[in-house]
Amino acid sequence: MAITLPEMLAPPMDTLTPRQIVSELDKYVIGQKDAKRAVAIALRNRMRRQKLSPELAEEVVPKNILMIGPTGVGKTEIARRLARLAQSPFIKVEASKFTEVGYVGRDVESMVRDLTELAVDMVREERIEEVHGKAEQNAEERLLDLLLPPPRAALEPEDMPPARNLEYMPNVTAQDSWHQTREKFREQLRDGRLDQRSVDIDVRERAFPSFEVITGSSIEEIDINIKDMLPGLIQGRTRKRRLKVPEAFDYLVQEEEGKLVDMDSVARIAVERVEQSGIIFVDEIDKIAGREGGGQSGPDVSREGVQRDILPIIEGTTVNSKYGMVRTDHILFIAAGAFHVSKPSDLIPELQGRFPIRVELEPLGKDDFVRILTEPKNALVKQYVALMETEGITLRFLDEAIERIADFATRVNERTENIGARRLHTVMERLLDEISFEGPDLRDKIITIDAAYVDRMLAAIVKNEDLSRYIL
Repeated sequence: MAITLPEMLAPPMDTLTPRQIVSELDKYVIGQKDAKRAVAIALRNRMRRQKLSPELAEEVVPKNILMIGPTGVGKTEIARRLARLAQSPFIKVEASKFTEVGYVGRDVESMVRDLTELAVDMVREERIEEVHGKAEQNAEERLLDLLLPPPRAALEPEDMPPARNLEYMPNVTAQDSWHQTREKFREQLRDGRLDQRSVDIDVRERAFPSFEVITGSSIEEIDINIKDMLPGLIQGRTRKRRLKVPEAFDYLVQEEEGKLVDMDSVARIAVERVEQSGIIFVDEIDKIAGREGGGQSGPDVSREGVQRDILPIIEGTTVNSKYGMVRTDHILFIAAGAFHVSKPSDLIPELQGRFPIRVELEPLGKDDFVRILTEPKNALVKQYVALMETEGITLRFLDEAIERIADFATRVNERTENIGARRLHTVMERLLDEISFEGPDLRDKIITIDAAYVDRMLAAIVKNEDLSRYIL
């Protein structure tokens, strides 16, 4: 089920209390009250900080959060929904994919640059939405010029060669006829009666792709815009293309939107938004936890080095991006990890101190699975019902069936690896395998899923522990 931003922003952002923020998160994430409470307070403190004087606001740093809990209990979803609720730039990164400087891998600063890219896209989309109406008007005029070029007599005298102005005096009758014809074309264009006609338009060639530049001892993912370096060689190259009127209109609208949006302003606002309201979710932070001198070898030797590289980003530093320098002092960092093997105390002390708020997420049980299947706006049952409706199939889940599905998922989690709510995805796919495959050919378009159907599809697999390890 698609989740739109306006849906998440029902109450005005600056009036959301921590209790209301938790209530909004409850629509999508089941349980985990402590984690929701922590992120709600962090978000509210951001709103409070914006009301302080600039001098004091600069001193108030975000209280970063460390979420501790097994996989599939909602750590990532809470952070993602919080960012969407706050309309903040948000990025999720895996701590395990970064390496210490000197090793082959991604530099930790790339997370800030990636976040800045996302913020630029967000602001650009907002600006495009603002100028879309004007862009459509301009594109319509350009398309009409292509469909009905203005007559020479309709041109202004100052547009003509000075020595021959007398030959191009405005012809009122010709002008009026041309304007009347143009308005008829405009009406036909809006009604779609010209959709089968084609026009020749100048299409700008695509710019060169971005490059990765190796500097020093690591790969810095800095996009270089060749157009800025060699504007005379690349900019202005166009070629003629024959397009249908609807395609030409869409292209012209995009071109006009590009002209109307000031990218310098977009970049400036995006950097400010990252600095003041950006959220970075660092997952699997437990994978880089380890004590120095603990007999580590192979790929683990850079674990503590990665922690030390991440530390200045979280403490507050300045990262160079293609849109300018980005300060990380007020970016909210939410880290998460299962900590099955290691402990939060295995992180280097400096990094521990940068996550003052720690919350433990509880494992999910059968009752939680029942709620997850039915209550959230994006509940799995609702998703499958909607998917089957596209085939004209009415899918009905009885309460007893929901109970059995939750029971099977809980049992498999207990016997094998506990992957939390993600187990529901594998169970539901297996349960509805026949219906999904045979759906278009079914004569009976009303299907009821009861406990007996669930048992028939899942009981044998769940009972055979070896089989369930591979299938569920």
